[in-house]
Amino acid sequence: MDVPALCGLLAATTLPPLVPNSALLAAAGALASEGRAALPVVLVTVAGSAVLGDVLMYLAARRFGGPVRAWMLRRPRHRAALVRTAARIRRHGLPFVAAVRFLPSGRIAGALASGFLRYPLRKYVLAAALAESLWAGCSVGLGYLGSAAAGNPLCAAALGLGVSALVATTALAARRATRRRTPRPRPAGRSPAPAAPVTVSGRPYR
Repeated sequence: MDVPALCGLLAATTLPPLVPNSALLAAAGALASEGRAALPVVLVTVAGSAVLGDVLMYLAARRFGGPVRAWMLRRPRHRAALVRTAARIRRHGLPFVAAVRFLPSGRIAGALASGFLRYPLRKYVLAAALAESLWAGCSVGLGYLGSAAAGNPLCAAALGLGVSALVATTALAARRATRRRTPRPRPAGRSPAPAAPVTVSGRPYR
């Protein structure tokens, strides 16, 4: 496969969400390691198309989010994910917008919630660029380093340990980010204050 065709395939499978392309990204990294593709071109293609997909989802939610919002709020699981994501975006801002990319279904939930909340476009693009650059580097880098380490047992062992540590760290961060805080016990005789509703695009809901 020539380089333009490879880049087109990478972009076509990276721009839309929920398209499995991990094997393709690793294969592109292996080709770059063998000198059959330029690593910077592969990384820019993957990260750039992912950012473009994120921004398109953000703009769609911001401009035409009514039907999508109503559909998500009808499903308890989607509603809970959207509410939690929106609340954390308001609380933590750009760091969470970037970090949510690495949670299960976080790419979609983060983009939609950011669009619904009208999170500043410039900040969203910056957060998406940071997250997708890191994601592209990890995904393509696994194939690149794996191919380079194929003939070196020490490099292969180091790569395996590094991947294991990365997966464990990501899982721990995801668990902490999605864990709900346990409410503290209140003194007897005091009724808890009603929770403030979380709003999406200015419409309050609980």
